[in-house]
Amino acid sequence: MANIGTPPGAGGRGVMKAPARHVIAIASGKGGVGKSTVAVNVATALAQKGARVGLMDADIYGPNVPTMMGVKHLPPAKDGRIQPGEAHGVKMISIGFLVKPGQALIWRGPMLHSAIRQFVSDVNWGDLDYMIVDLPPGTGDAPLSLAQTLPLSGGVIVTLPQQVSLDDASRGLQMFQQLQVPVLGVVENMSYLELPDGTRMEIFGRGGGQQLAEAAGVPLLATIPMDPAVREGGDNGTPIVVSQPDSPVAQAFVRLADAIVAQLPEDDAASPIDIKLVG
Repeated sequence: MANIGTPPGAGGRGVMKAPARHVIAIASGKGGVGKSTVAVNVATALAQKGARVGLMDADIYGPNVPTMMGVKHLPPAKDGRIQPGEAHGVKMISIGFLVKPGQALIWRGPMLHSAIRQFVSDVNWGDLDYMIVDLPPGTGDAPLSLAQTLPLSGGVIVTLPQQVSLDDASRGLQMFQQLQVPVLGVVENMSYLELPDGTRMEIFGRGGGQQLAEAAGVPLLATIPMDPAVREGGDNGTPIVVSQPDSPVAQAFVRLADAIVAQLPEDDAASPIDIKLVG
């Protein structure tokens, strides 16, 4: 991956065999809704249950996974292949490991597409049960490239309860539908803040995730409460499901991971895959 971002050559544009039995894309229509937080905690919760999990940070322009997982560097390459970073039982790759800190990537679509393909073909993932993909906000090149590169088991839409977030999340949901990616469901993040007296403050409104899910005919997978410890864990590299596993918000993420798995096709999950990469 020394030539990261080099456009693929002839024969490099087909759909690849996935290094995981299930590839699950976490998306949103806009930034700032906690999509990466959801991806990181879902991946970690699955690993805590004994699954073999990979986490691909496909947010090329704003990679957050290295910080949120507490990994600064990749291990040395072996046999000409990138060795993924690993923390909390999760293997991971991100463009953040491969460029200088703070470097802006001003890439057009073909370079982004090539990077995502190389995240699959050049990384020694091994045999995974689940690969969680943290997509960038919006409906641009990255989700299209991902859908063209890997067979996706499904997509999950993250939204806030407020109307503006719903409008954007709806576009993300329609994006998956147009790409013929099954929508596994909706996650309403930052649903409420529980106050010391036990009452709930609904800072961003109420019921937006349920409204979006009902309109699309998909499940509302989880409502995730607000908790400052989630932000602290993201900054410190320790997801909340690790730092405070018994907290209400950590348990909400664990239930979300269970709900996502429950939506996956049983026949696919029961079938072994050939992880040989083709392209």
